[in-house]
Amino acid sequence: MTILTIFQLKILVPWILSMGFGILVGGTPGLTATMAVALIVPISYYLDPLAGLAMILGVSFTSIFTGDIPATFLRIPGTPASGAAVLDGYELTKQGKGSLALTIDLFCSVMGGLIGVLILILIAPPLARFALKFSSFQYFWLGVFGLSMSSVLSSGNMTRGLVSALLGLLVSTVGIDITTGYPRFAFGCTELMGGIGFIPAMVGLFGISEVLKNVRSKERLLATSIEDKLKVSASETFGIIFKRKWTLIRAALIGTCVGALPGAGADIAAWVAYGLEKKTSSHPEKFGKGCFEGVIAPTSANNAALGGTWIPALVFGVPGDSITAIVLGAMMMYGLRPGPLIFQQNADLVKGIFMIALFSQLFLIPVGLIGIKIYGTILKLPRNIIMVIVLVFSIVGSFAIRNSLFDIYIMIAFGVVGYSFEKIRIPLPPMILGIILGPMIEDNLRVGLIKTAGSFIPFLTDPISMSLITLIIFTFFGSRIGGIFKLLFQNNDQDG
Repeated sequence: MTILTIFQLKILVPWILSMGFGILVGGTPGLTATMAVALIVPISYYLDPLAGLAMILGVSFTSIFTGDIPATFLRIPGTPASGAAVLDGYELTKQGKGSLALTIDLFCSVMGGLIGVLILILIAPPLARFALKFSSFQYFWLGVFGLSMSSVLSSGNMTRGLVSALLGLLVSTVGIDITTGYPRFAFGCTELMGGIGFIPAMVGLFGISEVLKNVRSKERLLATSIEDKLKVSASETFGIIFKRKWTLIRAALIGTCVGALPGAGADIAAWVAYGLEKKTSSHPEKFGKGCFEGVIAPTSANNAALGGTWIPALVFGVPGDSITAIVLGAMMMYGLRPGPLIFQQNADLVKGIFMIALFSQLFLIPVGLIGIKIYGTILKLPRNIIMVIVLVFSIVGSFAIRNSLFDIYIMIAFGVVGYSFEKIRIPLPPMILGIILGPMIEDNLRVGLIKTAGSFIPFLTDPISMSLITLIIFTFFGSRIGGIFKLLFQNNDQDG
């Protein structure tokens, strides 16, 4: 297997076309990267296995990035992994720096993805073995740790953040109980038995709430759209990234590690990277107000997580997320069996996957710049037209997941909730995090308690669990603990 092999026309043409398709899917709110991959797989059946896998890799990397475009320009995440992009990206758009934010986003996505793929190539087997040590106990605490990020995602008020997160957890319990099969909080409504869809809730909270804010003010609605500096210099972009290079590296490493945990995925990786970056920052008050670190951390993490998800998928045949779950099915369709032996029996194919993953990151630069330019023209339109576009995108995105009108009603309801919450200064990201992590936390808690006959002791005694508990305590009380140590050291200096 050589580099020239993957640049054959029979591989290159479908590869590039799939990345173009990724722009469309990622840039349309509600159409997830998983959906894009699912639509690509039937087409790939008629192609060479390497060409099919190139299409899947190309569309997944592209759609994860382009999901940040509507999140930054319109405050509507294009994909679940773009949820964290609305926090600082949209604030920069309001300051006339939307194109700059997205250009930084693009290059950090590429560099984060390269780091994730390189780690996949270098240390896939040992990292996958560590990932397989996670049982229901560790996954429960991982979910709680992710939820504890709500305290740092809250704008200066931990209590409001926790209230929002707990409401998100409550929303996640709607539907059929996985253990008993009994419907919860459905109130006799058959549509609610399947649970409240994450996409309609997210689109409503961020998109419809923004429409309601603009519609309420006639002056704001008739105003011209936000002025944006569409010409961004390379020196400005790379200067900003270079000053924050450690943010990029930390976030990429976090994204790869989270992605390597089966079931975690790029969306959780983005939130965790953003939360940890804010928690450890010397100026946390700037996050959520147009901070470049708040753009760099989540986008570096979610693209790196895609490389991480392939670690357990290739080494043990365990999907890292919904995308690699589809990929495993596609590989079996080609007659390939993922697992430890794939590195011996299909060594050329594995090398081809690695090379395609690396070059997909480089191809993402021109494809992403085209996407930014196309979607950036929206900012030239008057604000009232933009709000109509936001509304149409929101309706289409909410309906497309399950072809259900009920999901449009859910979206509208959450739009009203989001608008009301912002009026009383309750942050929205913790609620989204609660809805995402709720099933993971509940499922692993229930499974763990069944395995231990109701005993919670094994949740506390495992070394990995203890490490996660320590991180959770640090998340909530880190500043206070640091203050206590600082006071003790000051007293010791005075005594001495």
